[in-house]
Amino acid sequence: MEAGGLEWLLVPMQQLVSWGAAGAMVFGGVVPYIPQYRDIRRTQNAEGFSTYVCLVLLVANILRILFWFGRHFESPLLWQSIIMIITMLLMLKLCTEVRVSNELNIKRRSFADFDLNYFWHWSKFTDYVQCVLTFTGVTGYITYLWLDSSLFVETLGFLAVFTEAMLGVPQLYRNYQNRSTEGMSVKMVLMWTSGDTFKTVYFILNQAPFQFSICGLLQVFVDIAILLQVYLYSYYPHQKPVPHTAHQASTKAL
Repeated sequence: MEAGGLEWLLVPMQQLVSWGAAGAMVFGGVVPYIPQYRDIRRTQNAEGFSTYVCLVLLVANILRILFWFGRHFESPLLWQSIIMIITMLLMLKLCTEVRVSNELNIKRRSFADFDLNYFWHWSKFTDYVQCVLTFTGVTGYITYLWLDSSLFVETLGFLAVFTEAMLGVPQLYRNYQNRSTEGMSVKMVLMWTSGDTFKTVYFILNQAPFQFSICGLLQVFVDIAILLQVYLYSYYPHQKPVPHTAHQASTKAL
């Protein structure tokens, strides 16, 4: 009687926990970008946010969705990719509008110019949409042709999660070059770390494709490395060389 009563109570609780974990998986990845979006909207300044973050996440999640057609995985992971794509497009739209409104240069750049010097620095949001649609169409067609190849499908899955895993590497390298984490949001990195840790545990417990678990662990290591930089550069700051006064004067005179 008691066992039956406990089972009646535990089953709904397990279901609720499962739903909660799935919901966190779907929406947890976009949470760190909400305060960033609000800050840009409030200050009308997008200089502190790199739109290359949007590029990396768009590519990674488009590839992950294509991977799903070759090898089905957990539905929350599929919905996570869809939500992330929508979020990154919204971020791009806001950043483009703010940057163009503050830009003194009246010359406009577009995707149709095919100028690599201005790739991902276009003047209209529609240009970014065209680029994303072109990438999706080309990779989608290639995936359709090679969908029966298990090697191609597994490689596609690896590229998807590996691209996302590399998201923090540019920040890691920038901190190393500057010997400082000044200007970087520690709160953002902490949210990345907690989210990536939860995501990796979710991958392992739900027996997601091995590419997901490996690259999830790689993401956590990169996040931890950035947090270590915060500690090291706070306690052992790098002294920047002070320019010589005479040199400054001669430069101004020139």
